[in-house]
Amino acid sequence: MGGVFKMAAAPQAPKRGSIRKTRPLVVKTSLNNPYVISWSTLEREDIHFILQTLEDKFKSIGFQKIEDKKRKKTPFVEKQRCPPDVEISKDLKKEHDGNLQVSGWTPAHVRKQLVIGVNEVTRALERNELLLVLVCKSVKPAIITSHMIQLSISRTVPACQVPQLSERIAPVIGLKCVLALGFRKNTMDFAEEVRAIIPRVPSLHVPWLQDRTQDPRDNLEIELLESQDKEILDTSFDDLTKLSKRKSAEGGQASATILQPLKIKKLIPNPNKIRKPSKSKKPISK
Repeated sequence: MGGVFKMAAAPQAPKRGSIRKTRPLVVKTSLNNPYVISWSTLEREDIHFILQTLEDKFKSIGFQKIEDKKRKKTPFVEKQRCPPDVEISKDLKKEHDGNLQVSGWTPAHVRKQLVIGVNEVTRALERNELLLVLVCKSVKPAIITSHMIQLSISRTVPACQVPQLSERIAPVIGLKCVLALGFRKNTMDFAEEVRAIIPRVPSLHVPWLQDRTQDPRDNLEIELLESQDKEILDTSFDDLTKLSKRKSAEGGQASATILQPLKIKKLIPNPNKIRKPSKSKKPISK
């Protein structure tokens, strides 16, 4: 009696393949600021005064950006239809030019006294060219204008955040929005308005910077120190050493901001620096 017997299959060896490696955890270093920097709040009366003063001034001088959207194109005469001897009449050119409206800022000299926009105000603050900075409160995200707090304090420029600045001023001057507005130091048309607004601007607070925008004595001291620094930079090294020796001999009170010349005696390379070996080009064998 024959029977059918089935053999159990032998266990197969695991297939050799690429072992999936776990990716290393990516760690990113970040610097967290323990301080919270924010704009100082304005009183309601001051907000109304600033907005109304600027709005009335812009309307009185007629400051506005003109954009001619319905600009007519110059009449095109096909060369094939017109003979080369025929020219466009001068009356037609004059009539066409009269219909065109010049686009741009009017009056143009007023635009040179103002700084409009976040980028333009930031550049002017870095160059220390402004008397006053106004920022719109409706900016989102707020980090777009938060850097101006440190810049304005370091340049001793009064700055504040004004609610509804863009909503009130932008339509008057023909723009869609005004997120930042600055007044240059050479302004003549807005001199009275700037003098009236500055006392209403609250002081800013940054822990590692001292606000000196409200104290005129400090501004005077800074100007004196800057003039001394310029004189020191203009003088040569010999004159500077003679001047320091003369002051020490006289025994006068030394200034707190005298720049001492820096002498480099010797440059020592860093022994711990890992230098990459130079790649030597191998000759190509033919």
